[in-house]
Amino acid sequence: MSTTDRSTLTKEQLREEVRAKYAQAATQGSSCCSPAVSTTDEHGTEVFGAALYDEETAGEGGAAIAGSLGCGIPTAVAALQDGDVVLDLGSGTGGDVLISARRVAPTGRAIGIDMTDEMLDQARQNAAEAGLENVEFRKGYLEDLPLEDASVDVVISNCVINLAGDKNKVLAEAARVLKPGGRFAVSDVVADPDMDDATKRDMQQFTGCIAGALTRREFEDALAAAGLVDVEIQETHRVHAKAGSAIVRASKPV
Repeated sequence: MSTTDRSTLTKEQLREEVRAKYAQAATQGSSCCSPAVSTTDEHGTEVFGAALYDEETAGEGGAAIAGSLGCGIPTAVAALQDGDVVLDLGSGTGGDVLISARRVAPTGRAIGIDMTDEMLDQARQNAAEAGLENVEFRKGYLEDLPLEDASVDVVISNCVINLAGDKNKVLAEAARVLKPGGRFAVSDVVADPDMDDATKRDMQQFTGCIAGALTRREFEDALAAAGLVDVEIQETHRVHAKAGSAIVRASKPV
């Protein structure tokens, strides 16, 4: 485990730690031998990344799926349809954005937000190679989304909210940009209530998507505080002894 205690860091320092780690992942990749960000659990089982996608869905994402570090497939439960405007929070190399763009075509579009230049560069290259024109990638922080109020139909995210320093603000921003009746459908890590303090403090466990995860109750309370309703949280698989990946769904009242 890392010796860095994340509880001693400011939110700005924490954000920079995450940005640097994922910039490294974008430029150097991730593997079982020398991972920038590990895709396996403590037993060596693939619990993050491209291995989670079935062949058909991976084909929709093209080359971008190889760079995935997510913990699920949010597009599988977002009920995307032609004409939707989809926003992906922390879009990384763009796999879920490209999948979304294909499913909402020809009149819909997909937008990816990421704070890491290296990830954005990879995503734009992947979109260009896929020949998709209804795609846009913007640089920004999840706590301050560069979008107008009530401008998107669907918010998705794949294992990124747990990395944010202010998750309540992230969820409030997601609610702000959703149109009335809009849908929130994300994959994220959900912590067990009894996760130990040592794990929570460890910086390596934080950038690995474990230590910063909300519990089910915390997620439910934060979504309710953001004004979202019809909250559903369903675990899909375990990613750690004290945490699991889950699909989290909610909606914005009409």
